[in-house]
Amino acid sequence: MLLVYRGGLAMILSCLLSAFSLNAYAQSYDEMRDSLELATQMLNKYPTNIDLRLKKASWNLLLEQWDYALREYDIILANDSDNVAALYYRAFVNEKKHRYKYAKKDYLTMLKLVPGNFNGLLGLALLEQKDMHYTQAMDHINRLIQLYPDHPVAYAARAGMELERGLLEPAEYDYSEAMRLDPDNTDYVINRVDVRIRLGNKAGAKRDLDLLVDKGIPKPSLKDLYDKCKE
Repeated sequence: MLLVYRGGLAMILSCLLSAFSLNAYAQSYDEMRDSLELATQMLNKYPTNIDLRLKKASWNLLLEQWDYALREYDIILANDSDNVAALYYRAFVNEKKHRYKYAKKDYLTMLKLVPGNFNGLLGLALLEQKDMHYTQAMDHINRLIQLYPDHPVAYAARAGMELERGLLEPAEYDYSEAMRLDPDNTDYVINRVDVRIRLGNKAGAKRDLDLLVDKGIPKPSLKDLYDKCKE
């Protein structure tokens, strides 16, 4: 399966993965519903407990119950306007609901509280890209890379933004940097294959495909890409 850049959501989800327990993603839908019910019951007993409300909101997020999650974050921020976690995830929810103006406001408020925060800057850059504010998006992602020059996700995010705008050569460079910083990440390699095919660099794309095979990806699963290198 070709794992090419799919806009802001892919990177935002990577931030979510860093904030929630990975075990939550291994649970079935029914198990997550049970966890949500338990969190709701506990919150009914202790309605002023912000940690419990954040926990309930996290299950709402995982179950894609955007309206319920938004309500929880609104309550939290009404009582604790400087809650960074609530600002970040409310921005994410607002983005999912296509409320870009509100999402941007939350990201900017968050970044005032924690200037230079990686997730906040990344989320803001991807939001601006989605809202077609390309100059602002590139300004934010460039600042992110200046602040975190050794973070592969920053380069991969910028590459995805460049690819979306048809800037193939800069995208190839940034995927190469992401690969250099995280050589075990096969997604970056696959994305560079896609870019190199678009650039007409079929020899380079084939070398990347061979690298993927060396990393353990079955060659038959890459057949379509190998075929494109022969066209």
